[in-house]
Amino acid sequence: MRKLVDHDQREITISRQCELLGLPRSTLYYKPIPVPESTLGIMARIDALYLEDPTSGSRRMVQYLAREGIPISRDRVRNLMRCMGLRAIYQKPRTTVPGDPSERFPCLVDLKEVTEVDQVWATDITYIPLRKGFLYLVAVVDLFSRNVLSWKLSNSLDMEFCLEALEIALTVGRKPQIFHSDQGCQFTSGDFVARLKTEEIKISWSGRGRCYDNILVERLWRTVKYEEVYLRAYSDGWEAEISLSRFLWRYCHVRPHSSLGGKTPNEVYNQIEPCPSPPEVNDVRGQICPIKAIHLSLWLP
Repeated sequence: MRKLVDHDQREITISRQCELLGLPRSTLYYKPIPVPESTLGIMARIDALYLEDPTSGSRRMVQYLAREGIPISRDRVRNLMRCMGLRAIYQKPRTTVPGDPSERFPCLVDLKEVTEVDQVWATDITYIPLRKGFLYLVAVVDLFSRNVLSWKLSNSLDMEFCLEALEIALTVGRKPQIFHSDQGCQFTSGDFVARLKTEEIKISWSGRGRCYDNILVERLWRTVKYEEVYLRAYSDGWEAEISLSRFLWRYCHVRPHSSLGGKTPNEVYNQIEPCPSPPEVNDVRGQICPIKAIHLSLWLP
């Protein structure tokens, strides 16, 4: 797909070509970070172990890896976890807050009290391995329906791609009463907080002693990892985006959830009847993307 972009074309800018192709500019210029295969293998194990035990810090992770015959120093594990955006979820009070925000917000989320759609949206970031590198995935989820409202991939843990995911979720004119996240620097940044305030959305951050405030998004990551990511070996960001798009569309529009009475997240969120057979290419809201549908057909079986 990236080969279709003509860098010598003067009449149509690179940005416009990417727009017509449905290709994010970040994907066009993305080159997998040159990481040794042995390191990628260790990162994959750390990711899987973290899914099983999100309270694991670098010390316990070293012990887990040692039991699997992978000798590694704690400093290296700490650096890899930091690179992957992983940090232990502690049940005890934390003494530091990533991002050092100028103002703080309490946790306003009690899952037992989430009784309707658009009451609480939540967000989180997870690590996505590639054959020769890795990406980060952020998603915005409606907690009542489990519907994935938006998602974005990035090759860095910057705030911009998280803000873009929020903007996409807000494009249909709906917004939550409460927006919940952890206290990562992306979500505590001034720009992110200001955007939520502009929409008059209450801000909620995971609080002390409440280690599972974001458990429903963590469950989504577990499903995505075990039923999609770990079963494939994405060669690059473009392949990851296509495959994840398919999976998340099915997750929201086709797959029945027992916790939703056998309905899909999209049916509950939009209060609609069961969705018909999915079109070839969709975004997570189920709206066909015409330009993408033309070019992505090359990827479809």
